[in-house]
Amino acid sequence: MCVDCGCGPSDGKHAHDHDHEHEHHGDGHHHGHDHGHGHSHDHGQKHHHHQHHDQAQPARKVLIETDILAKNNRMAQGNRALFRDKGLFVLNLVSSPGSGKTTILERTLRDLSGSCHPAVIEGDQQTDNDAVRIAATGVPVKQVNTGAGCHLDAHMVLHAVEHFDLDRLDLLLIENVGNLVCPASFDLGEHHKVVVLSVTEGEDKPLKYPQMFHAADVMLLNKVDLLPYLDFDVEACKEMARRVSPQIRIFEVSSKTGAGMDAWYGWLKEQMKQASGGSPGA
Repeated sequence: MCVDCGCGPSDGKHAHDHDHEHEHHGDGHHHGHDHGHGHSHDHGQKHHHHQHHDQAQPARKVLIETDILAKNNRMAQGNRALFRDKGLFVLNLVSSPGSGKTTILERTLRDLSGSCHPAVIEGDQQTDNDAVRIAATGVPVKQVNTGAGCHLDAHMVLHAVEHFDLDRLDLLLIENVGNLVCPASFDLGEHHKVVVLSVTEGEDKPLKYPQMFHAADVMLLNKVDLLPYLDFDVEACKEMARRVSPQIRIFEVSSKTGAGMDAWYGWLKEQMKQASGGSPGA
């Protein structure tokens, strides 16, 4: 169950016993989640019973949310310790659908080919379309399909990295499910959350989705090649992002033309160098 939207099984557990390595075709997506949540009532009951039941729900909801996040945070700390021990730099890329995360990854992996040893975890509710695109770059990739879930969690990431030889890697890029709400609450053990915002989405996204932009400390403002054709105020967007997250680092990039990508690559290389020296995750 997601603490923000309530997606997933009603018992608060994700279905992890499917094989994260398989191709996710056909019925492999079905997690058999029951969204009934026990709403059938005996309408012969007295009305005060429902009042008491409703009054008890907020407290129970808080307990469930606290338990979910506590368990995830414990596992995220374990992931972080593993990544630190391996000298692995890890990023969690988040955004709304269609912002260009996968295209940014494709270009980054191709342009940095030979200068680092990366792997990618692809998170989507269904299909392995993005994983196929990443695999075409020659980089190891594992697909995680969340079914009804709207985000990756630390447990899913731990299972995915079991398929990599971490001793041969220095960079792990996690592309989260396209969603600007729920992934903000779930630490995966990454060094940084990187939020991708495309100029086609409007400059006020940081204020509309403040939790995500507050959780992120890096922002890629993507598709800047389209600025001549749009009414988009770059400086206003950056100001809004910094209003929510004062220390956020912003890169203006185009994954299509390559504009601004060198600055992004320079930052990545510096961060990988620090991680290989055992620097703890932020």
